[in-house]
Amino acid sequence: MDTSIFVLGFVIVLALAFDFINGFHDTANAIATSVSTRALRPRTAILLAATMNFVGALLFTGVAKKIGGSITDPALLDNGIAVVTATLIAAIIWNLVTWWLGIPSSSSHALIGALVGAVYVGAGSEHIKWSGFVEIVEGLIFSPLIAFAVGYVVMMILKWIFARRSPHTINKGFRSLQVLTAAFQSFTHGTNDAQKAMGIITFALVTSGHLDSMEVPLWVKIAAATSMALGTSIGGWKIIKTMGTKIFKIEPINGFAADISAASVIFTATLMHLPVSTTHAITSSILGVGSAKRFSAVKWGIAGRIVVTWFITIPITAVLSGIIFKLFF
Repeated sequence: MDTSIFVLGFVIVLALAFDFINGFHDTANAIATSVSTRALRPRTAILLAATMNFVGALLFTGVAKKIGGSITDPALLDNGIAVVTATLIAAIIWNLVTWWLGIPSSSSHALIGALVGAVYVGAGSEHIKWSGFVEIVEGLIFSPLIAFAVGYVVMMILKWIFARRSPHTINKGFRSLQVLTAAFQSFTHGTNDAQKAMGIITFALVTSGHLDSMEVPLWVKIAAATSMALGTSIGGWKIIKTMGTKIFKIEPINGFAADISAASVIFTATLMHLPVSTTHAITSSILGVGSAKRFSAVKWGIAGRIVVTWFITIPITAVLSGIIFKLFF
């Protein structure tokens, strides 16, 4: 499995490009509520998110190992580098398309769908660990449902606690607290989403014979964390607008409830070594909070458009990566 160092280098650059795009694509979700409620100025929010993403990305590797080894065994693929290349190109294309349209789709879904499609076409279905794939998909399905429920419950509790307080006083207090929840949410994004690029790079190193196991090297951690932090510094204003204003009118207490709910779900998944979609968790928690505030306040048409994107991402990226593999390898 001798692979040219230049080809491997190209794959690593592609993986870091995916992480960079993930930074401005998904991290926009993490700071959307704090920006829309003016708890943080946009530049401050982006700097905070970039810093906390970097820190979170350095501290955990469980999700990286899950991504890299649960869907297929990189050591058994003769054309593993081609599989990884097709996977990354397909995931990047889908992320850019949905970013351009302002739709908060899932980078996790894009990457997992693309990997399954590339392995299926490039190596055959017998090389796909279907049980591992199902386990990951179950996490991706249940995490937004849990985030919705947690967001709804947290908001109902806050409504009950502060029912007799003036809205001005409540919003002033929670606007300050949103700084902390935005930082926590960005940190949890780093602990989970940055791991995906780390997993793919480590996958490439194993399949090319440069590593013997899915243990993530320190330089991979630093490179992925830096790439995501740089991507975060660019921002994702179209997605911030969708998340922060188009689902329902978010006030500071709503933003706090949504942020703490989503971050808790994401961090729990990280501790369980499960790759989940930050986009799904944050969007679902916002929907849950909005429903608790007033069901009719949620713009369900926008929410439906987002949900449709969730369901089509895995099959579309799987087909796209399969086509790319067929055309170029």
